[in-house]
Amino acid sequence: MKKLILLPSLVFLFSCEDKKKEPIDVHSPTDTSQQISSKDSLNKNNSPQTIEEIKAEYALVNNQLIGKKLDSASFDYECDEVSGNVVYYSSNGELKSIKHFHGDSHFSSVENYYLKNGKPFFIFQEETVWNFDGGTPEKPETKDDVEEKRFYYINDKLISCRDKKYTLRTKNQSKPENVSDGESKKCNDTELRKTFEMLLKNKEKKGKTDCIL
Repeated sequence: MKKLILLPSLVFLFSCEDKKKEPIDVHSPTDTSQQISSKDSLNKNNSPQTIEEIKAEYALVNNQLIGKKLDSASFDYECDEVSGNVVYYSSNGELKSIKHFHGDSHFSSVENYYLKNGKPFFIFQEETVWNFDGGTPEKPETKDDVEEKRFYYINDKLISCRDKKYTLRTKNQSKPENVSDGESKKCNDTELRKTFEMLLKNKEKKGKTDCIL
């Protein structure tokens, strides 16, 4: 759980070759896995127009990621005490998804952007803050406070967002799948959209680079 220990490993894990095929951990818009074949996809030039079409398009991209059907390119960056990694997933030159990780010793955030015609139709964000939570100096216990956020878009406009919060402890961990999400009363994607535009501007970067945030 300790991000102080795991952060270097995470950065190393995502520091991959510039061009390859690899899977990615993703989360369903409804927090439930959905299988779909390529024939069920929307017309190539059509963007999702309903929540159900968003789910269908998400499931298609998700299956391509899991099946290692997409090409990927990545880079790492450093901002003072914050380390970050960005992975771009594409098919035949069309950008399908972007995964952005960044964190420090007590905080981490992972954002997954799912795209159609260059615009996001779904964004999943998971933020984690960890702290010590009792135990002994020899065997300390920790807890992770996790918040998941889901953003739905039609024609590049935010139409709905949902979130859920849960805590993971060294002992007596709750199961995230048993925690239901709900419609968010604070539906604000301003910072995410700024980050998305920044990621697009830096998609040609490779290897390690200076701070982009």
